[in-house]
Amino acid sequence: MNDNIDQNEINKFADIADKWWDPSGEFKPLHIINPVRAKYIAERCNIKGLNILDVGCGGGLLSEALYDMGAIVTGIDVSERNINIANIHSKKHNKKIKYYKVSSDDLIKEKREFFDVVTCLEVVEHVPDPKYLVQNCSDLLKPNGHMFLSTINRNPRSFITAILGAEYIFNVLPQGTHEYHKFLKPSELASFMMQAKIRLEETKGLFYNPIFHKAKINDDLGVNYMIHGIKND
Repeated sequence: MNDNIDQNEINKFADIADKWWDPSGEFKPLHIINPVRAKYIAERCNIKGLNILDVGCGGGLLSEALYDMGAIVTGIDVSERNINIANIHSKKHNKKIKYYKVSSDDLIKEKREFFDVVTCLEVVEHVPDPKYLVQNCSDLLKPNGHMFLSTINRNPRSFITAILGAEYIFNVLPQGTHEYHKFLKPSELASFMMQAKIRLEETKGLFYNPIFHKAKINDDLGVNYMIHGIKND
């Protein structure tokens, strides 16, 4: 198995894979933030007709949203159950999205510098080596292509909000979804991107209110955040 895969993380999400498209289930927060983050991506590059790779696509929520905006979308995930759910849902709704059970490592062998846009949202905090994953995303990206990453900041506030609050108080995420030591400070993720020859464009906060179930992009990087970068030519 690929060294940058955590089997415990795969099992964790495989166990609830059939809930991906239930807007009131375990993935409710993703259903709330998905339109916000898809709009953010679309506003920073004209995605219509572009080849987009969604790394760690899960059940296909972001992949389908970007497809609906006119992109040509490929989704990859190392969980067979996730890919099966994504395939079933896209075919049911007549969406021509290519899904593959494959790691970014394996995809590089045939599609190096192939994609106009690479998205990897809420994934880097679930792998043993996030720096390596960022490098892989860069290798799959064309020169001048756009990279979008999102994750959770590592600080006391994020522990209270993303773990205690989301998983144990408001119960909007299954308990054990996140591990605090895997969270990444924006400076750390930015450093990984720059080492992978990605020029940083913008870092934004992604706010989710677990009481009113509302989401928005803002300038608060304290908990969830997104980074946009462009690959140097």
